[in-house]
Amino acid sequence: MTDEIRTREDLVAVVNEIGFLPFFACRIEGFSLEDNISYDAWYQGRWSGKIHWDAWDWKGQVLQNRELVYGKFFEKKAGFISLQLWPDFCNYRREGYDFDARFDDGLASYKDKGVVDYITGVGATLTKDIKDSLNYNKGGNKGFETVISRLQMETYVVPINYEYSKRKNGDEYGWGNCRYDIAEKYWGDKLCRSAYKRSPQESLNRILMHVLKTLPGLDEDELRALLKG
Repeated sequence: MTDEIRTREDLVAVVNEIGFLPFFACRIEGFSLEDNISYDAWYQGRWSGKIHWDAWDWKGQVLQNRELVYGKFFEKKAGFISLQLWPDFCNYRREGYDFDARFDDGLASYKDKGVVDYITGVGATLTKDIKDSLNYNKGGNKGFETVISRLQMETYVVPINYEYSKRKNGDEYGWGNCRYDIAEKYWGDKLCRSAYKRSPQESLNRILMHVLKTLPGLDEDELRALLKG
């Protein structure tokens, strides 16, 4: 890969070529945005209380522009997936199950169902509102991050934007509050389910072939492990 990812446009081009890319360094050395980004676009600390980290802002931008899918997809860590491969990710990770069928077969927890049902009912929702409404606060339910990470890994729930608190002068601050939605609601039934005609194994093989065609030097076993999650 290259260390010349300098802009959001560079990122989109790289992910579309490769198929997917973890945000942070992962089990495969050199295979992440962190490993291939220019120094100026990576985390530079805080200036007057504002975080200066171009790459951190790109995730919300690619989502709002509907250029790439972003979320915790790789061993519960964040990364980007091209729209071309997203249907096969959905098919592979869901193992042939829509969420309701997964729950009915005892493969999803009541906490998972609570989050899915809440977002389905109210629409795209900020993290803090989900936690408040489902009592994931001090003294209440525990394990929200585990639940929301699992639902992303299974491709049922996805981030759609990151929204920031503002000071009285209008300056944004903090790391951003994620707004989540059901994948089909944001990306559409057709995109999320168009690979359902294939078996999950066929979808995995399609993902592997796409990535290895572009980066033949990657270790296939490590790539399989990363995709398995």
